[in-house]
Amino acid sequence: MEHILNVKNLHVSYGVVPALRNISFHVDEGEIVALIGPNGAGKTTALHTISGLLKPKEGFILYEGRDISGIEAHKLVKESISQVPEGRGIFPILTVAENINLGAYLRKDKDGIRRDKEWVYNIFPRLKERMNQVGGTLSGGEQQMLAIARALMARPRLLLLDEPSMGLAPVIVEDIFKIIKKINKENGTTILLVEQNAQMALTASHRAYVIEVGEIVNEGCSKELKKDDRIQKAYLGI
Repeated sequence: MEHILNVKNLHVSYGVVPALRNISFHVDEGEIVALIGPNGAGKTTALHTISGLLKPKEGFILYEGRDISGIEAHKLVKESISQVPEGRGIFPILTVAENINLGAYLRKDKDGIRRDKEWVYNIFPRLKERMNQVGGTLSGGEQQMLAIARALMARPRLLLLDEPSMGLAPVIVEDIFKIIKKINKENGTTILLVEQNAQMALTASHRAYVIEVGEIVNEGCSKELKKDDRIQKAYLGI
């Protein structure tokens, strides 16, 4: 089976400081795969390199078998890759509806856009209630929902999520992760998730990789990793 995403022997540095050292991992179509680890481990660096915001020093990033290493971020949207950045990155002076419409700016299929908009508002009923509200006045959880909804309007085959739980209350975090699982199940969207909340990440994902100091130190089925003594002590507070 060909992986939808295959990262091979990736090295990334900030100047002379190495951030990722020879990491390799893959994501299969229809999966939710999590990258977990402590702050500064290299999780977001990995995501930024895949999405074209950073260029690798060595290694390859294969998407559907094609090398996309170093391709600029805006060009990857045309390749059906969308990223929800850390900190949400919505347009705060635009309305909810305007933010969502911008997610489909490269698309020409009006009927498809209309159907996807209905689907997005069905997943996020709170956004439908606030269609005409300015994005910057939404709560943190609602802004995270809006960022995900906007990314989905590009109809991605691969959705990159960077710390979706950051700064949110526990009850909102649970809602966000239920929605992430729903998107994967209902739409078949493949998801690569970077998340510091290991408990939620391992609960939502099918497989996971543990990154520490720029290297992958563990990997496997998420259910099994949750039972691992070292993972429990280091990341799950058990």
